[in-house]
Amino acid sequence: MPPAGLLEPTAAGLYCPAGGFYIDPCRPVARALITHAHADHARPGSGAYLGSREGQRLLARRLGYRAHLESLDWGEVRTLGSVRVSLHPAGHILGSAQVRLERGGEVWVVSGDYKTEPDPTCSPFEPLRCDLFVTEATFARPVFRWPPQAEVLAEALSWWRGNAEAGRWSVLLAYSLGKAQRLLAGLGGGPGPIWVHPAIHAVNQDYRQSGIRLPPAYHPPNTPRDSTALVLAPPGAPGSEWLSRFPGAARAFASGWMLLADEAGRRGVERGFVLSDHADWPGLQAAIRGTGAGRVWVTHGEGTELLDWLAGEGIEAEYLARPDAPG
Repeated sequence: MPPAGLLEPTAAGLYCPAGGFYIDPCRPVARALITHAHADHARPGSGAYLGSREGQRLLARRLGYRAHLESLDWGEVRTLGSVRVSLHPAGHILGSAQVRLERGGEVWVVSGDYKTEPDPTCSPFEPLRCDLFVTEATFARPVFRWPPQAEVLAEALSWWRGNAEAGRWSVLLAYSLGKAQRLLAGLGGGPGPIWVHPAIHAVNQDYRQSGIRLPPAYHPPNTPRDSTALVLAPPGAPGSEWLSRFPGAARAFASGWMLLADEAGRRGVERGFVLSDHADWPGLQAAIRGTGAGRVWVTHGEGTELLDWLAGEGIEAEYLARPDAPG
């Protein structure tokens, strides 16, 4: 168990005793600070929430419009108990935040999920100096090194054009929140119109109302008659009635996991495009070094190789099992 300090692991998640709040709790609590609107970080039922203003609409959709939700601008300081709290961009999705905690000259930072690649659909990752850094480890293995984003988008456009020329729909599977909007922003101007699943359309509306420019995208109840269309759909859409309206479609999946051999086949698609909203191995290393932290807590991933690397760097490291992880 890590020593006592600004944060302590509990059954509900990371708790700040001096501030009286939890960060991304896995069960309802009195006060929660939320790093971003993905379902494994933002859960309904807590008494009060604090999140970034950039992600306010997304958090309201996830937590429920009746939730007591307050928002902070980037870098705005709020004092909770004896702790000065501020939120800073994590670069993961729209509104994704790092939580900076300061008390008595000591600074701890909880990064949430983050990526260091540029992304036109959210604020870029902001390096923060701190004494202790809590990092995710989703892709914390040396094998995970992302190809340049421009190359991946060019490959996806080429795949789409080839399908259009062959008279086939192009169905690209991507997570509804974050990945789909990044793809939409990067694939505008292709050989045909872009259509989106209703779940993606709803999130697109929140992005647009938050000031993010996205290319036009069509959605049901109509169905495109032109097979030059690109269809963005969530990973759970295959087998659904909605996707059955695109018979014979070519299917692809956009994810960092596509870097692994045979992953596309396991997911039942013809192509995989390596595009992730998480930091890769070099990104994790650069982010951690940028903090100057002497202590690092590792979570949200297996983390063994990252712990070994941290030990080699002379950084005190600890692995935090997620309280909601299966035993």
